[in-house]
Amino acid sequence: MTETTLQRVNGHTEPQVSLLKFAPEPTPDEQPPEVEAVDRADNPLADWLTVPDVPILPAWARSAASLKANTIALGRLCAWQARYHLLRTPKYAWRVAWLATKGLWRALRGLWPTLTAHDQSAAVKALRAQVKAKPEDVDLAVKYALLHRERTVARRWRWGAAATAVAATAVGWYLAPPLLQAGALAAAALPLAYLGRGDDVQLLDNPTPPLRVDMSAQQLNDALRAAGLLKQGKGDDEGPRVTCVMGPVRDGNGWACIFDLPKGGGKTAADVLAKRTAIAAELGVDEIQVIASRVRAAAGGNAGRVSLWVADDDPYLGPPVPSPLVKADTFSVWEPIPFGQDARGNRITVPVMWQSLFFGGLPRRGKTFTQRLMTAAGLLDPYVRHYVADGKGGADWMPMKAVAHRLVMGAEDDAVEALKAMLKELLAEMERRFVLLRGLPVSVCPEGKLTPAIVEKYNLPVIFVTIDELQEYFTAMERDDREQVINDLCRIARRGPAAGFICNFASQRPDADSVPTKLREIITLRYCTQVVDQTSSDMVLGKGKAAQGADASVLSEDHRGTGVLVTGPASFVTVRADFLPGPDFSELCQRGRALRVKHNQLTGDARGDVTAAADQAGLSIAPVLSDCLDVMRHTDRMHTVDLLDRLVNVDEDRYGDWDAEQLAAELEAAGVDRTTKQVKVGGVNRAGYRRADLEAAVPAELLLSARQVDPTPSTGPATNTPSGPSAEGA
Repeated sequence: MTETTLQRVNGHTEPQVSLLKFAPEPTPDEQPPEVEAVDRADNPLADWLTVPDVPILPAWARSAASLKANTIALGRLCAWQARYHLLRTPKYAWRVAWLATKGLWRALRGLWPTLTAHDQSAAVKALRAQVKAKPEDVDLAVKYALLHRERTVARRWRWGAAATAVAATAVGWYLAPPLLQAGALAAAALPLAYLGRGDDVQLLDNPTPPLRVDMSAQQLNDALRAAGLLKQGKGDDEGPRVTCVMGPVRDGNGWACIFDLPKGGGKTAADVLAKRTAIAAELGVDEIQVIASRVRAAAGGNAGRVSLWVADDDPYLGPPVPSPLVKADTFSVWEPIPFGQDARGNRITVPVMWQSLFFGGLPRRGKTFTQRLMTAAGLLDPYVRHYVADGKGGADWMPMKAVAHRLVMGAEDDAVEALKAMLKELLAEMERRFVLLRGLPVSVCPEGKLTPAIVEKYNLPVIFVTIDELQEYFTAMERDDREQVINDLCRIARRGPAAGFICNFASQRPDADSVPTKLREIITLRYCTQVVDQTSSDMVLGKGKAAQGADASVLSEDHRGTGVLVTGPASFVTVRADFLPGPDFSELCQRGRALRVKHNQLTGDARGDVTAAADQAGLSIAPVLSDCLDVMRHTDRMHTVDLLDRLVNVDEDRYGDWDAEQLAAELEAAGVDRTTKQVKVGGVNRAGYRRADLEAAVPAELLLSARQVDPTPSTGPATNTPSGPSAEGA
């Protein structure tokens, strides 16, 4: 029986709400005892006994990471100060000598009245004047003589003592070893230099540490006031100021500060986030260096508390960080997927179960590389089935042919038909799973959702639905087909997560024509690389996100692989995604195929991949033959012109200069024997190739192994369905 936990609410203890369905009611014996509160208004000891709700340690000392960052920053500062002053040692030595000379002159000028008995000269001069006025006064003359002799004796003793001290010092310094001479000289020079200093002269220079950003509480208040977030004062009154809960303090490669906006100003933390660009301008930095976020109640915050971090430099530049998935043997998609790092270098992970993802941004900004991180994690989980469609039809997703249950390449007519067939298959599988899940007992399926135990017991692998360049398919379709495909995608994205479907879509600027709003709005996780303006950023991340601070338009062309990740209505972070280059992705695909073969989970198109079968058999086929089979995967015949265009799209460096004659010569050298040079496609008869002729050039044992029937249990979806419609007969 679960225990009912208690929580303190407004000074009272109340049972916490249980999240378990059909939780048993506590018996009278289990009712929590009533506790007398000490903070009642009628308790005279309430103020004394109430524990103050303030942290014991300062903010910079509450975590090992903060202590480490500040210690490193202190070490860097001390090292820089040491180098700064060491370089100026000759300058300081010359300054000490000059100040010591001035100090010696001041010392001698101060000692002169003592050596000359100036304290007795006034009385002697007065008696001398009286003696001149009354020369007949014998007593006065005697007093004058005695006082004059006393002054003369004092002068002799003082000058003698001074001369003796100087002579003894000179002899001792002359006889001392050089090291002691230097020490004695320094011992005398430093006090004299101190004596010779002035108000406008100092011994050491005041260094300015080489920080590109220097922030103080005054600078922060001035910046917020200039941005219109604090009211202007009148006269000598500066006006209201923020209350710094922490800092500003050094935190890694930047300054960190947590502050509360003053009450009565009508401004909230959301207003600060919306003015990030103005605040950055007032602080003298780029807006990409200013990382601002709200401090929620769970972290001790409120609607007016802001966490601000200002980096010394652009935190998203530098060498890329390799993805940890490259070195991982296996991975479970039930765990958050390693995605990248934020500005402070903190690891960002993305939970994808029960979620759907959308990636957007300008071309060549790392959008596809980032989208492949999600798929790469699924490659290392043998109980993940991949459905992949690439509207561009390039080489980015071609390695998935070794793993994908369905792989659609390009947005030509045959590929569009293959995509429609793939979506119908997904919908049928989704409905079949819901029927199965509804029939399972509550003990096996308590929430009506897929679980890891159900995945293995009933062979219901998690399904990754990955579609890149989604706008290419929509623009290539007729209106009716487009509406049908949109509806199918919406059904999969809306209902599929409960059945273990993870949608991973990507597109360039997703306006209403390329990617409809009703599809984008049901996506839960969104990631956007650089775009041209805030409107485009809101199209990817959601309406109004730029006003909240989630603005991908502030990124530059140098920020490849960096984007804004939105994980909730008010949760976002700018992430520098992990780097997963093409060769590493291809190697992960091969490892994913090996894992699926080991666990008997290799299904669909992947089982018919001739190239992968050749690699497993230790054989090799000509690259041009393999590429031709890949681009003809959705049709049984193709015109030569179309075949060359698709080959160039896959690998422009290799096939960019090829013509029909060179293609025919290379395929003939690969063993292709054409039964006919003319093929009819869409009622047009032109020079072309039949897929059967290409497959005839492949060793028979490879075709046999690639065409074996999938060993998928009856509880799994059909895996022998053709991936595309047959072309029109010749």
